[in-house]
Amino acid sequence: MNEDTTRPTSKYHQIQRRVYEVLDGAVMDSTSRIVEIFIAGLVVANVVAIILESVQSLHEQYEQYFHIFDTFSVIVFSIEYVLRVWSYGRKYLGTEPGLAWQGRKEYLFSMFGMVDFFSTVPFYLQLIMPGADLRVLRMFRLLRIFKLSRYNSAMEDMFEAIKSERDSFSSALFLLLISCLLFSSLIYIIEGHDQPDVFPSIPAAMHWYILTIISGWGNVDPVTYFGVALVVITQILAIALAAILTGVVATAYTAQVQRRESLYEMEVREVLADGVVTQEEKEKLQTLQAKFGMSNEQVEAIAKQVQAEKNSAT
Repeated sequence: MNEDTTRPTSKYHQIQRRVYEVLDGAVMDSTSRIVEIFIAGLVVANVVAIILESVQSLHEQYEQYFHIFDTFSVIVFSIEYVLRVWSYGRKYLGTEPGLAWQGRKEYLFSMFGMVDFFSTVPFYLQLIMPGADLRVLRMFRLLRIFKLSRYNSAMEDMFEAIKSERDSFSSALFLLLISCLLFSSLIYIIEGHDQPDVFPSIPAAMHWYILTIISGWGNVDPVTYFGVALVVITQILAIALAAILTGVVATAYTAQVQRRESLYEMEVREVLADGVVTQEEKEKLQTLQAKFGMSNEQVEAIAKQVQAEKNSAT
């Protein structure tokens, strides 16, 4: 028998739903805010601790305290992870029956779910294999910094902007590939005879090209006039590509932010259409505000604008 998910059917489901709302920021209340500040503060403290722990003198002097703090952090993050997996079963409450695992699967395989998992798993691997050298895996603890992006939509907006402009990025990368093959071949032909140790092959010349594009200098001074001209052209091309990609990202990012504001404005118009704002509609608007990372000032400005347009129309 399928469970009726139109409303919580028991105290258990009510608690599960409440935990989801608090951890996911689906509601904007004091409890959700306190949890958000606590987890964000713990993440920042973890990153600072990892950086300080890399200083040998500090590591030797405070190793025990670093370990205690890391253990405490892992316990908190593990509880958070388990609660998220459990509570996300109520994410689609009120849509269709039997969708408990859809919410859980969505979280487990999301970027945030992967970050939550891999930022804590090295600690448990160290317990299971105490004699193994897991220093590289322990650096996965730095992934905890990405947990902060859950409470700020800026990174999500950036990823969405890049995704929406993937055709432009593909064109820029294709141009970069063509120029790499062309300029690497030319510098090999021009400078290869005069500097055989520096440009012994086209792959070595590609290494020079990549360094020049990234840093502006490929650690090589050309000895021919044609080589100098080619280096100048390569540096100009690097500036042009950087400008193109920066412009594309900036434009797409701005469009993404405006798109979110437009979606929220459409929702406000729909809510105010009948002149009555129910508690359910109010909670829905608060959820959208939290999801889009909009400030109270932005929300109030949109509401005033919509209300003014409605009043002038009547």
